[in-house]
Amino acid sequence: MPRMMTELELLHELEPVVAENLDRHLAITKDWHPHDYVPWDEGRNFAAMGGQDWEPEQSALSETAKAAMVLNLLTEDNLPSYHRVIAQHFGQDGAWGTWVGRWTAEENRHGIVMRDYLVVTRGVDPVALENARMAHMTNGYDAPGKSMLQTVAYVSFQELATRVSHRNTGKACGDPIADKMLARIAADENLHMIFYRNLVDAAFDRAPDQTMRAITDEVINFQMPGSDMANYRRSSVLIAKAGIYDLRQHHDDVIMPVLRKWQVFERGGLTAEGEQARDELAAALKALDAAATRFEESRDRALARQAARA
Repeated sequence: MPRMMTELELLHELEPVVAENLDRHLAITKDWHPHDYVPWDEGRNFAAMGGQDWEPEQSALSETAKAAMVLNLLTEDNLPSYHRVIAQHFGQDGAWGTWVGRWTAEENRHGIVMRDYLVVTRGVDPVALENARMAHMTNGYDAPGKSMLQTVAYVSFQELATRVSHRNTGKACGDPIADKMLARIAADENLHMIFYRNLVDAAFDRAPDQTMRAITDEVINFQMPGSDMANYRRSSVLIAKAGIYDLRQHHDDVIMPVLRKWQVFERGGLTAEGEQARDELAAALKALDAAATRFEESRDRALARQAARA
């Protein structure tokens, strides 16, 4: 029977995998610069500098695109809290520490370029945006009680979810500049997902029961890191109705591709505890699929009523 490994043992066991994947990441990632993705010639002064303050009619974005952009940006803004959480779990030494720093630096570019774009193009009210940033960052983010394996499993899903959300938000903006910018961000998120996904794959070989349990817990309890921000429910409903990120995409485009890559339903070497976790995972996936179908049917009925009224 495989022995339960401690957090410290797992960190040591996985460090060579971290080093290998860090080298791979650095070899294939492409450096980019936020200022290259912002239409600076559209910018003008606000009232404090003798110009004009923001008015709603200045925005070329739909209400749905604005909600998605703000939600995604405020999520990126909480980077200091995310850095603290993963540094606590992964440490700041060796390959783990180097990855924590590199990941943080890459993620920081996302918030920089999105805010510059929104302010320069006057896509959203910059005062409301700053007030929301202050409130959301003051609340911060924490993940109490998560193990290291749960954290790595969570970010494997979350990075892919963020990629999907950014990519679809770019399309919803109706602006080729925003689309290009968010595609660039989405490419980063995909590489981050691959990094974490590979760590979980390696963890399966070393601690199969613990890894299966961690994956199951994170699928069942998954929440996006911005779910506690003000107006989250309204924004997430708008985003889901527009097909930017909904339960069907969460099931089909995020959870299932990652699980298939890990071959969670084909793996052997599990004890009764691991098998129980896998059974719970199968039940959770069935429930998620059913919930996604109900949402799609409800959305279709609402769109049909809207079209009939029009």
